[in-house]
Amino acid sequence: MPADFNWAIGGEAGDGIDSTGKIFAQALSRAGRHVFTSKDFASRIRGGYTAYKVRTAIDPVQSVVDRLDVLIALTQRTIDENLDELHEGSVIIYDGDRSTMADVEIPEGMVGLDIPLKALAEEAGGAIMRNVVALGAACAVADFPIENLDSALQKRFGGKGEAIVENNKKAARAGLEYVHDEYDHEFDYDLETTDEDYVLINGDQAIGMGAIAAGCRFYAGYPITPATDVMEYLTGRIERYGGHVVQAEDELAAINLALGAARAGARSMTATSGPGIDLMTETFGLVATSETPLVIVDVMRSGPSTGMPTKQEQGDLNMMLYGGHGEIPRFVVAPTSIDECFWKTVEAFNFAEKYQVPVYVAADLAMAVTEQTFSPETFDMDEVEIDRGKVVDDDSIDEWLDEEGRFQPHALTDDGVSPRAFPGTEQGAHMSTGLEHDELGRRTEDRSMRVEQVDKRDRKVETAKQTEDFSPREFGDADSDTLILSWGSNEGALVEALDFLEEDGIDVRFLSVPYMFPRPDLTEEIEAADEVIVVECNATGQFANVVEHDTLTRVKRINKYDGVRFKADELADKIKATLDAEEVSA
Repeated sequence: MPADFNWAIGGEAGDGIDSTGKIFAQALSRAGRHVFTSKDFASRIRGGYTAYKVRTAIDPVQSVVDRLDVLIALTQRTIDENLDELHEGSVIIYDGDRSTMADVEIPEGMVGLDIPLKALAEEAGGAIMRNVVALGAACAVADFPIENLDSALQKRFGGKGEAIVENNKKAARAGLEYVHDEYDHEFDYDLETTDEDYVLINGDQAIGMGAIAAGCRFYAGYPITPATDVMEYLTGRIERYGGHVVQAEDELAAINLALGAARAGARSMTATSGPGIDLMTETFGLVATSETPLVIVDVMRSGPSTGMPTKQEQGDLNMMLYGGHGEIPRFVVAPTSIDECFWKTVEAFNFAEKYQVPVYVAADLAMAVTEQTFSPETFDMDEVEIDRGKVVDDDSIDEWLDEEGRFQPHALTDDGVSPRAFPGTEQGAHMSTGLEHDELGRRTEDRSMRVEQVDKRDRKVETAKQTEDFSPREFGDADSDTLILSWGSNEGALVEALDFLEEDGIDVRFLSVPYMFPRPDLTEEIEAADEVIVVECNATGQFANVVEHDTLTRVKRINKYDGVRFKADELADKIKATLDAEEVSA
């Protein structure tokens, strides 16, 4: 029996694939099992292939793999799309009475379970529950206690009344009993349960939770895939802490609203995806020039233009590093895992206020929509530290007044960070402008002041490099001659790929980089390696280009830009192929 269990449901958009997958993931989580999910969905309301995959084990799992043990297929295409991941003994659950499965073909060596999902659901109270019948059947196949599914159904439908909950429980048991009664087959699965208590959360939710923990009290955004879940998470929660969520009419309004709230002294944030970042770029420059702390979340997706809104890509790095006219100091923080979405969001708010700069949080679709289990202690609120930076009050403002008693919000300082006075601070009245300005914030074209203000803003970055820890996260064999570099959501797949490589006698050192700017100096690590490979989800190797620029060293590249995230076993194969190619060329 494999150490992990891989389950999926697939069909057409509008078939309830997402909600069904979430129910099963929640049931596994509540049974004390670790869970890692993956979604494949079309950018339309109805129609188009959609799938939800769950990988589960007793030990933590950080990636999907090319293996499916149980597949609930609502269409023939579901089988065709997943054929490469099915194996001998895989179980396919389907409804032969359904028109889309009338001529179903079960691949040789696999077990097909023809279950009248719709009919059983109607007997339980309504055809809409046919997917829940399939979940019950999956429990029978996997020998998974259906009481854990009951708990997830209660959570999902409890708000609709106990009658709805009981009907769904009845539907699930109908599926379970049908398999037991109609199929005399010894399945190879036995899902162990534990008493562990896990939190099941996706990247967007972790960002929202991190924002609240960091003291964010204003969020403005416009719905856009795959960033909308950040706003949905905050809505109804941030209000409990005196905060507000505003759904703006577009992305331009969203960042301007967030800028206004930040100027008023609130910790403020907006979140969008690549097309929204395009629209926000002009105000981004105003944020930087006015030295206003603001957090901007970019949940990347396939581009350019509308691209593939529901597909994975890490194609916005250049835009976040260099976007905007003129020279703009900014920070770019890239969480490398779902739990780091929480902690790096907290850090982003601290960076924004300590250095009075706009801070990008660079997430991506794979991280945003993936749900993963963590122990509650992973998000220990007692460990959250809030640093509001160089804020002055009525007692400390005197040293920042000029000879005429006027506050200097853009005072020239050695560290590049000027004092900050919240509205209402006595003697703290001031202005800022998008035009170049003097220390008082008043526009100027004085050449020497222009140079001094530009240099002052740039000094923030140098100060941060000396003050903050921008170290990468390290995995694998520290003494290996092969160095793998990556950023963002690729970390989990690469960490698990190391295990596959180790089985083949290949040891590598892996550095996962969570800071794109300011970023760590990797020169020493690269000089110590014989082979350097950069892994990322884009076509041109945007991070690889940055590494080459910084270190003046050529690197190998593994790029993926087909809209699908890396898998652990896939990455191991690609790394081996890259190393083998190097040996042949040598």
